[in-house]
Amino acid sequence: MFGKSNRAPVETARVPAAKPQGPSIPSIIAAGFAVKGDVNCDGDIQLDGRIEGTVKTHTMTIGATGEVRGEITAERIRVLGKVFGPIKAKAVELGRTARVVGDIRYETLTVESEAQVDGHIQRQDDGLQVDRDSPLALVVDIVKK
Repeated sequence: MFGKSNRAPVETARVPAAKPQGPSIPSIIAAGFAVKGDVNCDGDIQLDGRIEGTVKTHTMTIGATGEVRGEITAERIRVLGKVFGPIKAKAVELGRTARVVGDIRYETLTVESEAQVDGHIQRQDDGLQVDRDSPLALVVDIVKK
């Protein structure tokens, strides 16, 4: 009953943790939600609310109700809402409802008709480093809140 077991010990293999496959789920800032301060994200951001501060992320989509007041640095950015500040990204896409008050530095740019930009637009041929300091200017916001 309590004697030695004739069974061989069971070996357990360690399986490495699985890494997520495919696109990541974006961090969502919903309409009616406001963030005041800097935002850093290694993944994707879907913004339908408001951010006041510097944003650094991999990919950002600013929905039609979204608004950023500050500098944005990203690999890719799609703007359907409002940005009051400079944008620095490898790929910038401005939808027809986009309104940008600030300079844009990019490698590739897509602008739909009716999009509005008040600022300088500068293409970077030498490969844009999205993490380096930028001399982009913040254009004074003349729109009343």
